[in-house]
Amino acid sequence: MRFIAGTFDTGRGSWAGSDWRPREAQDVFADGAARIWATGFDPGEVRRGSGRRGQAELLAIGCCLATREEFSAARTAAERGAWTAAMRLPGSSLTVVRDRTGLRIAGDRAGTVTVYWLPTREGVLWATAATPLAAFAQAEPNPAVLLGAFTVRGVDVLAADSHFHTVRRVPPGHALILAPGRQPRTEALPVPSAVTSFEEGAPAVRETITAAVGRRAVAGPISSDLSGGVDSGTVTSLAAACGPLLAVTYTDARMGEQDDMRYAERIAHDHPQITHATIDGARAGVQHFDGLQDPAVLPFTDTPSFTLGLLAIKAAQLGPATTHGSRAHLTGRGGDDVLDAVPTMVIDQYRAGHRREALRRTAAFARTRRAALWPVLGQAARTQRNLYPRALAALADTINAGSEHTAQSGPGTSSAQMLTWCGSSAATTWLTRAGRAAVADLVTARAQSAPSDTTPGALHERLALELMGDGHATFDQISRQQWGLPVHAPLLDNLVVDACHAIPGYARTQPGDFKPLARAAFTGHVPDYLLQRRTKTAFTSSLFAGLRANAPALRRILHRSLLAQAGLLDGARALASLDSAARGEGAPLAALHALIVTELWLATLPTARSTWWEQTTAHVQEVAP
Repeated sequence: MRFIAGTFDTGRGSWAGSDWRPREAQDVFADGAARIWATGFDPGEVRRGSGRRGQAELLAIGCCLATREEFSAARTAAERGAWTAAMRLPGSSLTVVRDRTGLRIAGDRAGTVTVYWLPTREGVLWATAATPLAAFAQAEPNPAVLLGAFTVRGVDVLAADSHFHTVRRVPPGHALILAPGRQPRTEALPVPSAVTSFEEGAPAVRETITAAVGRRAVAGPISSDLSGGVDSGTVTSLAAACGPLLAVTYTDARMGEQDDMRYAERIAHDHPQITHATIDGARAGVQHFDGLQDPAVLPFTDTPSFTLGLLAIKAAQLGPATTHGSRAHLTGRGGDDVLDAVPTMVIDQYRAGHRREALRRTAAFARTRRAALWPVLGQAARTQRNLYPRALAALADTINAGSEHTAQSGPGTSSAQMLTWCGSSAATTWLTRAGRAAVADLVTARAQSAPSDTTPGALHERLALELMGDGHATFDQISRQQWGLPVHAPLLDNLVVDACHAIPGYARTQPGDFKPLARAAFTGHVPDYLLQRRTKTAFTSSLFAGLRANAPALRRILHRSLLAQAGLLDGARALASLDSAARGEGAPLAALHALIVTELWLATLPTARSTWWEQTTAHVQEVAP
């Protein structure tokens, strides 16, 4: 697994003479108190801009798409003290600014690149992966975070924590600030403050997405997903405008009943630059949850990855791309997070003073979901009147009391629940008393630190974006390990997120419409029939089928559950839900998927320090308690 790591001497020791460094690492930076290494990165992925001695330096490691002029301008801005401008370079990379005052380190807003850190006797050890830091400190996994990921919603489960005790996380959109003689701290990076109208913002959306795709398309042979949806179709069409590419469409018997393939074939036909490859899951003999019989041979990712449940499908889907010699595989991941909006944005609209329009939109939301109007309006009103910390505290009390989750049926109930601040899933019934206490304590901690001026739309938008960013990061990690193919999500780039989120979520969508922002931004640049599409395929039936076929292997995973052995999970209840799903009955599919990949992650966790670090001298530096 590739990652970037660094040390910083805060004045209590000398990291420059430290005895530990990442295994097989490339030296990237060494200057006084700071050292940085990169493991698994090509030399071309490391960019460094230096001024005269004593001036600010800028490093970007990963997929930095800035031109030479843009990079130089960012370094010059950092020299003038405007270091936050450097954190908004095109692409998706780790950014480091070294100036007279210290070191500033940041990933991106979506969390595709995330920074973690660890206090040590000498100062700070930081990395773009939490597991190497946990191995260095011999830190144990954090069970509350692991359980919270699939038992609660609307809760910032991670916040400044990580999947390990002791290892701290820099929240996406923040920078880690390190200075001699001072305690490490994180600081929120400014985002464009000007709120843009739909009409005024659409050209900026087109410009940033076109650049994000186009600058990747010049990398050499490239490939892309082409599901037939608006997001992948837009990315593929923009890439095809830059040169030849291979577009890959995956389907199966159940997906074939939808209209995805028809759209994909038409897009490929209308772009002469596209070579179209289709993969039929039935013919390839792959489906969900294939290949999980032996956890020891599975790829490891820094956080539990949903991609493990799709491993065989992704292998088949990316096969043509690897044969093609693709140097970058583009996806439409993130489209729902930047070109669309979460349902609770209607409450933000109400709070912003657009009350009549918010009421109209809420009624339209209920109508499009075929839900009774008054329960939906009532829930929206309750959420509007409540504050987030109070909602979290109530949720913690409910979980701690062991109240049974009642998954009431009916579209009206589920639609109303979509307008709540937070809640628990049916998977909370899998928790033991100790498991409920762990999750409740985490939710209580979040209630105590949550700002009271948080709005539900902005909260849910951020959480959804970070969840997608983490999912993309682990998919990319697996693809690089298994098939040597980097996977890119241009729609998750900082500049794209900035441009799209400058338009309020309630303005990015319209009741009864589907991604009008994509249509406004790309009419004349992307096929009109794609932008007019109103359907979206659900993959539930394919997920059920794969779960049913692989139920024996999945049962073995849950029988060996480490969370159950720790007394946090009632394995019998989780297995009962798995059996219900295998029979095609109602079951929390997403939670089952998350539980399975979490158990696989725990089972394959490489915790030995020597797995990640090598010693360069005889003396061993110890981590501070």
